Amino acid sequence: MAAFDSTLQPSDDRGHLLTEQDNPRSRQLDELTTADLVSLFVEEDRRPQEAVAGASAALTAAVDAISERLLGGGRLFYLGAGTSGRLGVLDAAECPPTFCSDPELVQGVLAGGAPALLRSSEGLEDLEQAGRDDLDRHGFQQGDCLVGIAAGGTTPYVRGGLSYARSIGALAIAMACVPKDQAPLPCDIDIRLLTGPELLTGSTRLKAGTATKMALNLLSTAVMVRLGKVYGNRMVDVAASNSKLVDRSLRILRDLIGVDREEGLVLLGLSDGSVKLALLMKAADLSKEQAKRVLDQHDQQLRPALETCGVTLAQL
Repeated sequence: MAAFDSTLQPSDDRGHLLTEQDNPRSRQLDELTTADLVSLFVEEDRRPQEAVAGASAALTAAVDAISERLLGGGRLFYLGAGTSGRLGVLDAAECPPTFCSDPELVQGVLAGGAPALLRSSEGLEDLEQAGRDDLDRHGFQQGDCLVGIAAGGTTPYVRGGLSYARSIGALAIAMACVPKDQAPLPCDIDIRLLTGPELLTGSTRLKAGTATKMALNLLSTAVMVRLGKVYGNRMVDVAASNSKLVDRSLRILRDLIGVDREEGLVLLGLSDGSVKLALLMKAADLSKEQAKRVLDQHDQQLRPALETCGVTLAQL
């Protein structure tokens, strides 16, 4: 256990925050049987889904605003400390293998950097200037988007980052798990995931963390759909870079254009492992260079590229 730093002083009393309040359902948590413990957690873990549903309007606005910026050459940054920051880093790290996106397109910025992924650096969340400095070090600029994640809505590190984003004209989106009136945040779009008091009082890695993960999954996936990285419900921008992804790529080619595994492997070879290129090459009878040009003309959107070539994929 780390030694207590007697110089630390609370900036204010945060007991009024929804995420810090007592949950009457768990007041005898340490006395419950294991079966009752599990049942209680299962019941409470329905709340994150309800919280995400309650934020649908703000999430819709965020997806549209982020997509517009990214289509114009901007990038998406997640900023947070502790659990919130780690969830942002996780979502950002999953975008390149899922959507074949440039690793620079979606970035997670965590207070304390990479070491804080494995070892807690919670004290860094108190440094408002650090949020600005970390974004500046990552080259954050006017055309970019920031999602500042703070479960309790009071993290100075995140507040500093959001203020900086607004000051330079970037898109500032706040994501918190308390009502706006309890913790106002400087932002253009305000996403509030109201999961209620935690079963373990104040432990926002529980329901608040679950709702945050769900919301980030939704944001990044919906944005990638808007960017043309999905056809129907298939991730057609996947790159066949390992055996699992080769198998997935072959199934996508089979389902969408009816080729067997042998022909699918040939197509992947001709398209340098790009499923989207392979689909367009086969369906429209184009060379790789021709298919690339057509996709470029349609902002990498497969459906309008196919329509231009007079081709439809009957399966979807």
